[in-house]
Amino acid sequence: MTVRTILTEPNKILRQISKPVEKVGDEERQLMKDMLETMYAANGIGLAAIQIGIPKRIIVMDLSKDVEKKEPMYFVNPIIKKKDISKTTYEEGCLSVPNQFAEIDRSSKCEVEYLDFNGETKTLNAEGLLATCIQHEMDHLEGILFIDYLSKLKKSMIIKKLSKNKSHRIVV
Repeated sequence: MTVRTILTEPNKILRQISKPVEKVGDEERQLMKDMLETMYAANGIGLAAIQIGIPKRIIVMDLSKDVEKKEPMYFVNPIIKKKDISKTTYEEGCLSVPNQFAEIDRSSKCEVEYLDFNGETKTLNAEGLLATCIQHEMDHLEGILFIDYLSKLKKSMIIKKLSKNKSHRIVV
């Protein structure tokens, strides 16, 4: 498994709409393993393929708190079939928007249909943090970041800060 580089905002690639996966084969399974390894290395709980520069409709997640007992989840071509009208607010962050957090309202429950690691069709009824995480990661597949839900002013301040940090990085 390989830890890949996570793209950070501002980056045009993050704004691309990801393409559906034709079939879940060895290449896709290897990508999901790499994504998971990358996510764990960055202390994240979710990662979309586009965040490592691959515009495929693939998401990995692991909400387990126990480092010893990982519970990875794989979603290929996920589609939200139903969303609850009731909302939940979580403070969200994003590996592509480092060190920035904001409270975002999302549906408290959702039903998602997807292909798993082996390419089998599954349906999951999610609520709470899992539902929020699924919606957050699925936004990535549409080129949407959590900061897009903020006011123009807040969003531009965050992007300005991220741009400034990027220009001051030295890669040796």
